[in-house]
Amino acid sequence: MTGMSFYHDHMDLPLQQIDHTGVPHHYWGSNPAETEREFSARRAAELDELIETLGPDNVGAFIAEPVLGTGGITPPPVGYWEAIQPILKKHDVLLIAYEVITGFGRTGSMFGLQHYGIEPDLITVAKGLTSAYFPLSASIIGEKVYKVMEEGADKVGAFSHGYTYSGHPIGAAAANAVLDIVEKENLPGNAREVGAYFQAQLKEKFAQLPIVGEVRGVGLMGAIEFVGDRENKMRFDPSRKVGARVSKAARDRGLIARAMPHGDILGFVPPLVTTKAEVDEIVSIAEKAVRSVIDELIRDGQKI
Repeated sequence: MTGMSFYHDHMDLPLQQIDHTGVPHHYWGSNPAETEREFSARRAAELDELIETLGPDNVGAFIAEPVLGTGGITPPPVGYWEAIQPILKKHDVLLIAYEVITGFGRTGSMFGLQHYGIEPDLITVAKGLTSAYFPLSASIIGEKVYKVMEEGADKVGAFSHGYTYSGHPIGAAAANAVLDIVEKENLPGNAREVGAYFQAQLKEKFAQLPIVGEVRGVGLMGAIEFVGDRENKMRFDPSRKVGARVSKAARDRGLIARAMPHGDILGFVPPLVTTKAEVDEIVSIAEKAVRSVIDELIRDGQKI
């Protein structure tokens, strides 16, 4: 379902029955002088037009992350969900919130849907459910969908949703233990408080560096996107592998930060128990890594 081509290459993808609307990333997708709210309204209008073209009865659901994860750790622009949801309701299209990354505290709220006022019909969750101590995922089904399943059961029998390891007792026990800690220690609250500090430090240390196009994030998830020309929003030549070089420079200094796969982007998703002192250490190491790569680029003849 993703719109990222590197997942499709060599895999007989994308599938024809999956359609994609515009990416909700204001930095790369907006017109000159277009505000975030105006950009969000345009994306909503484009979705409306797409659904009309396909025919509402041919659209099974709209699936989206509250915050783009692998797509670059990109929070939605101002007004995005406020503009998108009325379009879905207008056409009676189901909304599936993909909360595998944002669920269980990452944004500073228990779920990303609470953070952005999203009212989904279905929710998918996984990673934070057991903190990866044991593999477990789940689908949370809203009343609207459940009623259809319940009514259908009278005609065709119980909805067949069993898999080999569904409801595994160890997975369920791990989830209960993890969620007890998440609630008892108020980890969403920590992500909200420390996350605000984290976002401020990222912007303070990186926003004005000559190879940084955008610093973005929410809660305890953030990203730095590198560009070859800030003024004209021009990306680096992919052969320079700037994002990967910064990631390696950080790792060499003891910090794991991901080089995101579709651009020169350094991604951060620190533990939900991270402290402000640890944020200082993370940002300090990352800054040293970025500045070391800037020096390398200058030595290679890159105009900075």
